[in-house]
Amino acid sequence: MNQLQTLRGMADQLPMGINGWQQLEAIGREHMRRACVAEIRTPLLEATELFARGIGAATDVVGKEMYTFIDRGERSCTLRPEGTAGVVRAAIQNGLLSQGPQKLWYSGAMFRYERPQAGRMRQFHQLGLEFLGFNEPRSDVEAIVIAWDLLMDLGLKELKLELNSLGSKEDRLNYRNQLVNWLEQHQNQLDPDSQERLQTNPLRIFDSKNPNTQELLKTAPDLLAALCPESLERFEQVQQGLTALQIPYQLNPRLVRGLDYYGHTAFEITSSALGAQATVCGGGRYNGLVEQLGGAPTACIGWAMGLERLVLLMQNQSSTTAAAPDLYVISQGEKAEAIAINAARELRQKGHRVELDHSGAGFAKQMKRALKSAAPLALLIGEAEASSGQLQLKNLQTNSSELVELHQLLSFFSPTRGTALF
Repeated sequence: MNQLQTLRGMADQLPMGINGWQQLEAIGREHMRRACVAEIRTPLLEATELFARGIGAATDVVGKEMYTFIDRGERSCTLRPEGTAGVVRAAIQNGLLSQGPQKLWYSGAMFRYERPQAGRMRQFHQLGLEFLGFNEPRSDVEAIVIAWDLLMDLGLKELKLELNSLGSKEDRLNYRNQLVNWLEQHQNQLDPDSQERLQTNPLRIFDSKNPNTQELLKTAPDLLAALCPESLERFEQVQQGLTALQIPYQLNPRLVRGLDYYGHTAFEITSSALGAQATVCGGGRYNGLVEQLGGAPTACIGWAMGLERLVLLMQNQSSTTAAAPDLYVISQGEKAEAIAINAARELRQKGHRVELDHSGAGFAKQMKRALKSAAPLALLIGEAEASSGQLQLKNLQTNSSELVELHQLLSFFSPTRGTALF
C-alpha cells in the first residue's frame, strides 16, 4: 500500500520548526494589543460570490487560483483566498459598523492554486489588519506604521517600503483608458499573459514577471500624473505623516494592488533577502468594498503579511488581550495630531497599549469615548499644548491632571505596564 503524502503545496508545521511560528504569532498579537486592534476570526469556507464580487471576477485570484466546489446543497463554496472580503462580510452581517469605526486584525490559513515555491504555498497563512470606517490620511499612516514597527520588532533587515496612490474611482477610470490606449499600440510586444490581461484587468500588467514587458512598461503613462488635485493632496498628507515619523519610503508609480477594491493609498514592504518573491506585506485603501458587498459606503484601509515568508526571513536572520487601553490620546488641530501619533508610537514601542482617536471631533466627544474605553489615563493635545510642548495627562479615575513634556510621558507609567503614578 502506498504511503499517503500531503497534497502539493500543503505543508506540515512540525514541532522542531514551530518555535519561529509561535514567536511570530506572539509578536504580531502583541503589536495589535498595543495599538488597540481587536481580533476577528472568520470561516475558512465562504460563498464563492463573496470573492467574485469583492475581489473581482476579472482577477487572476478569482479566474484561476480559487479552490471552489459545489456542496451537497448545490451551493458554490470557496476556500478563502484572502482575508479582507470575509472580514468585511462579517462586519456587515453582524452589525459591527453600526457600532462605529472598527480596528480589526485576523490571522489564519488562505488557499490559492498557484505553483508552489519558497515562501508561497497553496495553503498559506496571513496576518492582516483592517481599519473599517476611517477615512483620514492619518489612519493610512497609522496602519502603515503598525506594519513597519511589527516587522522591525521581528528583527528583519533589508526592508523597503514602496508607496503609490491609485487615486479615486474616477482617476483610475481615466488612467485605465489612457493605459489601454497606449498598450493597444504596443500589444504585439506584450507577453501572452499580459495580452490576456489587457482585455480583463489591464492594471495587473504592471505585475508581469516578463522582463521584456517590464522594459516596455517603463515608457507607459504615469498613474500619478493622472491624479486629480484632491487625490494628490491626500497622497501628500500620507507622505508627510510617514516623513514626520521617520519611516523611510520610496514612491513607486508602477505599484498596483491586484484586487479590484483598492483605491488611493497602496503600499508594499519588501525584503531583498527573499529574492524574487520579495513582498512581505502589502495593502492599501479600499473605500468601495463595503458598499460593493451590500453595506453602507465606508472608508477602509488594510494590509496583510505572508507568514511563511516572515518565518523564512526570521530563520535567515536568526497572552490575553486586555479589555482597556493604558492611554487614550485625544488631539485637535494639525500640529496637535502630528504630536499625538508620535506620542502613541513611542509609548507602543515601550510596550504600552495606546488608543489614538482619529475622529477629529471636539474635545468633549473625544473625552466621552476615552471614558467609555475604560482607559485610566487620557493625553489631551490641542493647539495650545502643541505650541507650548506641555501636554495634558489626565487621570480619568480621579479627574486630576498634570502637564508633561513628551519625553517625560513614560515616567507616568509603572515599569510593568499602564499604572498611573499620580
